[in-house]
Amino acid sequence: MNKTLIADVQSVADTRRIAIDKAGIRAIRHPVRVMDKARVQHTVAVFNMYVNLPHHLKGVHMSRFVEMLNEHDSVISVETFEKLLVSMVKKLEAESGDIEMRFPYFIGKTAPVSGIKSLMDYDVTFIGQIRNGEYRFTLKVVVPVTSLCPCSKEVSDYGAHNQRSHMSISIRTNHFVWIEDLIRIAEDQAACELYGLLKRSDEKYVTEKAYGNPKFVEDAVRDIASVLNRDERIDAYTVEAENFESIHNHSAYALIERDKLKS
Repeated sequence: MNKTLIADVQSVADTRRIAIDKAGIRAIRHPVRVMDKARVQHTVAVFNMYVNLPHHLKGVHMSRFVEMLNEHDSVISVETFEKLLVSMVKKLEAESGDIEMRFPYFIGKTAPVSGIKSLMDYDVTFIGQIRNGEYRFTLKVVVPVTSLCPCSKEVSDYGAHNQRSHMSISIRTNHFVWIEDLIRIAEDQAACELYGLLKRSDEKYVTEKAYGNPKFVEDAVRDIASVLNRDERIDAYTVEAENFESIHNHSAYALIERDKLKS
């Protein structure tokens, strides 16, 4: 017997005849480079990577996912993400596959009055799927903003309660859309956007801007949906708003989903 021969257990036959929809690895961190409008950003992404497993195979070769990440040294963009997924499905000899890549994305911002510059970070996710040979890509951004309650403003003699909120937009497109442009849509429809650094004059400005532009979560998702409905590049979207309430021990939440190709 050749003692140097190592058994390939994952490739042995499985007799239960039950296929698995997704098998792979989750929450693996890996450095990536991502294109923005001005340059290439260096960041660290968290990957979830899966392929289907036919009923006759016992397991997936998990190490191949990690090998592929370490072999991939190009800039990841909306366009190149498809190549990464196609390569994974081919390497794992699968029929379908999924990759989710979540990473912090930084944008330089200028305070509205003082003009002081700082960075804001946003949570961005690339989601790719291959099913029956067809590729589908979803871009998701989570944008922190300020919200202010219209009801509180109406009934109070002094001020109104406000809170930090998350606006989430997920889109499927027929044409390229910059991450920055999607973030700008969310910020434009908020009571007020956030900044990494503010001076006193800026604090006065953003507080008064939010006070003059109160919105419920329902208002926020409807306003964003109105913009996305007019954008011919976008085929489908999901818009979510969550207000982390300052006077309640719960959040306020609203969601709109629409597939414009089916409408």
